[in-house]
Amino acid sequence: MAHDHGQHGEHGHEHGQGHAHTHIDFAEMLPMLEQEAELFTPLYAEAAGWLRERQPEPEMIVDAGSGPGVISCLLADTFPKARVVAVDGAGPLLEAARARAARLGVADRFSTLEAELGDGLGDLEYPADLLWASRSLHHVGDQRATLAGFAERLAPGGTLALLEGGLPSRYLPRDIGIGRPGLQARVDAVEQEWFTRMRRELPGAAEETEDWAGLLTAVGLRHAATRTFLLDLPAPLSEEGRAFVATSLGHRRTGLAEGLEPDDLALLDRLLDVDDKASVYHRPDVFVLAAMTVYVGVKA
Repeated sequence: MAHDHGQHGEHGHEHGQGHAHTHIDFAEMLPMLEQEAELFTPLYAEAAGWLRERQPEPEMIVDAGSGPGVISCLLADTFPKARVVAVDGAGPLLEAARARAARLGVADRFSTLEAELGDGLGDLEYPADLLWASRSLHHVGDQRATLAGFAERLAPGGTLALLEGGLPSRYLPRDIGIGRPGLQARVDAVEQEWFTRMRRELPGAAEETEDWAGLLTAVGLRHAATRTFLLDLPAPLSEEGRAFVATSLGHRRTGLAEGLEPDDLALLDRLLDVDDKASVYHRPDVFVLAAMTVYVGVKA
């Protein structure tokens, strides 16, 4: 499991691994996961600040599906007295998380645990005062059972912060002057079909209405709050922002190719051609606009 954008509307982890299979190798996606989480840091920092108002001094924080640890380290910075445990099923991502914690000077209160979320949170020594799960739950077959497992690992009065849903991100105007208007909406539609297949093929897959607040209540937590956070990086976009947009569109171009129309594939090729003045590397109207929703549940 790993943090992702999209999805993480968009369902995260920049899926789009093709229609032939829906297995996702998150370790292979390490550079993209880091690139995205770093660009989205202002959004995550705002969310963490909001959580600090609700849970001011947690002693133990668990990042369930931590990926390369960008947000885990942000949580360590936001809560300077807390111990942070990054939990993920991909060893190479946890290795990157430990290296990041060392670079940022929080290694003395930062640890990792390799475990699949669907199998529980492994051998956690202590219950969590704050459990953060960012776009990792939807990669588990039985989301309700996994949420129940999260709830069990909370200390009394502990907080579960679940980041799921939001709105599809936008990088370009509807009409960009080349190709048929509405490219991103069409890509989104193909990606939604991919996501439905991905969910269906997960081990132990169980259909679940995506009423996240309702699911928190169903597993015995009190739904305390819901809030959506915005990342608004207007044009003209920084080089880092352009690089992220190119990575994101390129990943979809590769992974969703079988479901996209030939004219949209050709349009994506132009947008990704560094020598084309109409590409995302050069055009003046590229931006990043994303909205992500956090649902908070509290254990009695």
